[in-house]
Amino acid sequence: MDENTYLKLLAMVTPMITRMDTIMRNSISAHERLSVTLRFLATGRSYEDLKFSSIISPQALGKIIPETCEALYKVLRKGYLKFPTSEEEWKEIAKMYEERWNFPHCLGAIDGKHIAIVPPGNSGSYFYNYKGHHSVVLMAIANAKYQFVYIDAGMNGRICDGGVLQNTVFFEKLENNELHIPSSETITGSNLHLPYVFLADDAFPLRPDMIKPFRQGDLTSRERKIFNYRLSRARRTVENAFGIMASRFRIYYTHINLEPKNIDKVVKASCALHNFLIEHSKKSYASLKCFYRENSENRTIISEGYDTKNSTMENLERRNPGNTLNTAKTVREDFMNHFNAKGRVPWQDDHVN
Repeated sequence: MDENTYLKLLAMVTPMITRMDTIMRNSISAHERLSVTLRFLATGRSYEDLKFSSIISPQALGKIIPETCEALYKVLRKGYLKFPTSEEEWKEIAKMYEERWNFPHCLGAIDGKHIAIVPPGNSGSYFYNYKGHHSVVLMAIANAKYQFVYIDAGMNGRICDGGVLQNTVFFEKLENNELHIPSSETITGSNLHLPYVFLADDAFPLRPDMIKPFRQGDLTSRERKIFNYRLSRARRTVENAFGIMASRFRIYYTHINLEPKNIDKVVKASCALHNFLIEHSKKSYASLKCFYRENSENRTIISEGYDTKNSTMENLERRNPGNTLNTAKTVREDFMNHFNAKGRVPWQDDHVN
């Protein structure tokens, strides 16, 4: 981040991380606390390594870094990781998705990642996931600008991936109709009446309020392939959000070796910082080489320099189709019909076989 952005962040967090001097020693300054925490997140280096550049003992770093991460999340979440609480706020997200990604009535893109950890002592297989690693799960919803609008961090990796969504506060509120999601409306420029939806992939269920691509074996028509392209194009926002964050915070290129409660603080802080830096330092933080982007002429994907192959983040497991409500299938078909009629874009035919 640039100096002005750092100073802005320091001013915001200083009241929460400043400590008093004692008779025995001077306290470690807010600047030192913030800078070593950012270095830890950006490099993924151990406390033992960081003691040489920070001249702070590993024991002290073991307190300072989790405390500062907790403070960063608390001070940033209200302004930069705010979950929508009204129809107007949801519609603002949907408007941006339609303008930027040509996908109407989209409330956000959902994804989840396994974050590799060193299992704590005596934890057995509690954090052991389906890929044979120990992990915690981060589930997130992103807006059209690659920012997170909701995160749920800390679920143990052993939990069935199909149950990740069901174990979140978000899902509980979604089920109880407590999210203030707008009612279905007519699509702009069409007489088609469609609900507002979240975009997901095969790790999540198909629902009337959550749509995902047709499975490979069900791509029996060009219209379905067009739908998959359009959904995947819009849903790339959450994939890019994770990709940018992992490429800038190299803690996600390691097996995080902290207590579970401190891993939770690190993950939440990095998500809040990601949003803050997208807002205030996008040119340096989210450079064009950090994420998949489109060629403006032919809409092909450019991934030059996009480096997440060494990231220890892993996708959630695909779930079995199970029983799906007919209303959910109808909603997906309605969006498909829209994208192949009045909602089509000129380049979409070039991206399907």
